[in-house]
Amino acid sequence: MTPLIAVAHGSRDPRSARVVAAAVSALRERRPDLDVRLCFLDLNAPSVDRVIDAVAAEGHSSAVVVPMLLGSAFHARVDLPALLDAARLRHPHLHVRQADVLGHDARLVEAVRDRIGEAVGATGESGLGIVLAAVGSSDPAANDRTRALAGAVVAGTRWPGAVTCFATAAEPTVQQAISTLRRNGAERIVIAPWFLAPGLLTDRLSRAAESCGPGITYAATIGPHTRLLDVMLDRYAQSHAELRRYRALSA
Repeated sequence: MTPLIAVAHGSRDPRSARVVAAAVSALRERRPDLDVRLCFLDLNAPSVDRVIDAVAAEGHSSAVVVPMLLGSAFHARVDLPALLDAARLRHPHLHVRQADVLGHDARLVEAVRDRIGEAVGATGESGLGIVLAAVGSSDPAANDRTRALAGAVVAGTRWPGAVTCFATAAEPTVQQAISTLRRNGAERIVIAPWFLAPGLLTDRLSRAAESCGPGITYAATIGPHTRLLDVMLDRYAQSHAELRRYRALSA
């Protein structure tokens, strides 16, 4: 079986690695037949190079790399491809394919909606305003796409509205988003992270939101949600099929 190499961002905050590891552990439980390995782009171990070298040393002829990234930014488009190109030079017998990022998959939106429901205990609450908290990008088009996710989160609910805020690089800030929702009649605010795991940025958002007064609830990050596992397995399956077609044509 072609290994699935899950590549996470990495963080100085140990909670991040623990939550990512829990998600990968849940993936292994879901698919005990699949060889699933975890590595990090930065700040945590093992590294991408170390895991790919181990896969090659064990005699595998192929591997699928699944980026645990919510956006197709620098890490997905530059950093990771460069690491994989270098690995191919070290191990010419190993066919390595990079899958698509997790992206703005509707199933991840569903996971965030579930986390909000867990936080408030009443998914039909009509006075609830949602702040979808994301990282932010230097690319305005990427931020526009992330802003659109807020509407998807509240679609089909009785929640009166949602606004995306950014921790870095863009506006609105979390304080601005909260002010907008309150002006529009929200009686209770939920900060819903568009993050896989907690870390320094989610803490920064929480501290900033605390300055906006009471009535604010904090939902958990996506974490090892079953929908995250679904998306990761789909990304693997798509790339594995492409890898098999490529190898068949090259034979």
